[in-house]
Amino acid sequence: MNSRSARGGVALAASLCALAALTACDVQNSSASAGASASAATAKNLKVGWSTIYLTPSWMQQTLKMLNSDVAKQKKAGKVSEFKTFNANGDTSQQIAQIRAMIQQKYDVILVDAGSSTALNPALEQAVSAGITVVAFDSLPTSSKAIRVGTDQRAWGSMMATWLAKNLGGKGDIIAMNGPAGVAVSEDRWSGAEAVFKKYPNIKIVSNVHSEYNLAPAAQAFASAYSAHPGIQGVFSQGGALSAAALQTLVKQDKKLVPITGENYNGFLKMWQAQKKNGFSSYATAQPNYLAVIALEAAVAKKEGVSVPQDITVPLPEITDKNLSQYVKTDQPDDSYPINDISQSAIDKLIGK
Repeated sequence: MNSRSARGGVALAASLCALAALTACDVQNSSASAGASASAATAKNLKVGWSTIYLTPSWMQQTLKMLNSDVAKQKKAGKVSEFKTFNANGDTSQQIAQIRAMIQQKYDVILVDAGSSTALNPALEQAVSAGITVVAFDSLPTSSKAIRVGTDQRAWGSMMATWLAKNLGGKGDIIAMNGPAGVAVSEDRWSGAEAVFKKYPNIKIVSNVHSEYNLAPAAQAFASAYSAHPGIQGVFSQGGALSAAALQTLVKQDKKLVPITGENYNGFLKMWQAQKKNGFSSYATAQPNYLAVIALEAAVAKKEGVSVPQDITVPLPEITDKNLSQYVKTDQPDDSYPINDISQSAIDKLIGK
C-alpha cells in the first residue's frame, strides 16, 4: 500500500543518509549482550517461523519469495534447518494462537508481520522469555522486547510532500489522496506530509480524500474530488493504487497531467513511464520487501552473538524520472511491487555486523 514519486535530490538524499546514521546509532539492550555466548551455541540448524497477518496480497507473495531465497542461502550455510510460514488470514486472534503454537513447538526464531500493534505484545514477549529470538518487520508491534525492522512512515510522507511542494514552486491547489482514516500507516504518512505543507502557505489542499489502497475505489474517490476541483496543480498521493487512480483519471479525461507523488505499484510505474513523453513527472518510494530478509539475517546474527540494534530503520528507496526504468516491470502484473535488491554489505551495516 505505498505511493511515491520523483524526488528533490540533495535535501532528500541527506535525509536518507540521516536515517541510515540513526540506524547505526541504535544499540542492543544489555540483556542481549549478556546472553550472546549462550546464543552462539544455538546459531546452527535454526527452526524459523514466519507469522504473517495475511499472505494473499501480491506484496506478501513477493515478500515470501524473497524470504524463501534467503532461507535457502541460510540453509546452505547450515544456519537454518527449517522454515515455515503461518498465515493468520487477517485474524489477529489466530495470529496470536499461531505464535503461541510456535513457542510450544520450540522454534528458535519467530519473524512477525503484525496484524495489530498491541494485541500481539503478550505472545511475543512470552516467546522472548522462552529464549526465542523475535524479529518483527513491516507492520510492527509496540513491544520493545522484539527487534523491529521497518521504515519511517512519517519520513515517507515528508519526502513526497517536499518533492511536490518544490515541483510546484511552493504554490498551487492540490488534492491529497490518503489511505483509510484511522489506519496507522496512512495517518503517519499524512502527518509527515502535513508538517511539510504547513511550511508553504501558498499551497492549498482543496480536498483531502481517504480511500482503500485499491484502484477501483480510489479512482471513484479521486474522480469525485477532481470534478469539484478541476484546476488543481498537483496531487499528493501516499499509495501506489491511489496514484494510479489519479493519473488514470487525468489520462482518460484527457486533462492536464499534473505532478502526482507515488509508490512502486507497478501499474502506476507503467503509466508513469508511458506518460513521461507527455510531460508527466513523479517521485516515488517503496515499502521494500527486503525488510523480511533483513529481519531473518538480524535474527540469525543475534543467535550468533552479534549486538543487533533493537530498532532497525531501513532507508526508503527513491524512484525518480531518471531511474524509473530500473524499477518498472512491463512484463509483470500491475499489482506487483518491483524493488531492487539490497546488498549484503548494506544488510550487514543495518544489523550491526
